[in-house]
Amino acid sequence: MLSEEELERYARHIVLRDVGGPGQAALKRASVLVVGAGGLGAPALMYLAAAGVGTLGVVDDDVVSLSNLQRQVIHTTPDIGRPKVESAAERIQALNPHVNVVAHRTWLNADNVLDVVGAYDLVLDGSDNFDTRYLVSDACFLARKPLITGALGTFDASLTTIHAHETNAQGIFNPTYRCLFPEPPPPGTVPACAEAGVMGALAGVLGSMMALEAIREVVGFGDGLVGRLLMLDARTMRFETLRYSRDPTNPLNGDGPVIADLSAHR
Repeated sequence: MLSEEELERYARHIVLRDVGGPGQAALKRASVLVVGAGGLGAPALMYLAAAGVGTLGVVDDDVVSLSNLQRQVIHTTPDIGRPKVESAAERIQALNPHVNVVAHRTWLNADNVLDVVGAYDLVLDGSDNFDTRYLVSDACFLARKPLITGALGTFDASLTTIHAHETNAQGIFNPTYRCLFPEPPPPGTVPACAEAGVMGALAGVLGSMMALEAIREVVGFGDGLVGRLLMLDARTMRFETLRYSRDPTNPLNGDGPVIADLSAHR
């Protein structure tokens, strides 16, 4: 049930034919976990909060540094040195007090990720390292949770949605993250953000698109990104979509699955 204040706050959503009152109520009931309160998580959290997602979880064990502020717009200069989950929660509450914020100041690992992921309806992964991406994607499969995962390069970005625990209209399992990227790149082949740099506004674009995809997932309109990898080249402002399908050799829902727990991540 939406209050009079919420009806006014979300009025521009409610008049949308594909959202309406039922869609806005679904957003209020939803719980979404955002992994990382950094370049992608910051704008995603802001737009999900503004949209009225009822419970927002944010997991990050880092503190705000001056170099973060070029792209991590949920944090401000006075926040330098504060835990990111604290400053993010404060900003979300200032934007929308109707949102329940759950701060997880921790590093996700094989011992805690299933408990954290399992408490939410939907997971957004905006992490900046391959270990966490594979951990979160495996955990979402085991916990039967949908996953929206984004990645940033220097001037490029990508986004997809994973429903690997579900089957498609043909009764075949949807692809996993490992179908798209079977193995992480060798160590040292992909430079870190601090070394290679990243265009700040590009993080805002992709993080906002992650929020949009999450809203679409919760409300249930349009065609999502399951089995499609959206790629953005910021140099040319070109968007392209690559279709991908389940790899029968993948270790999660392939013909001979071998991953039944997270022991390989320990």
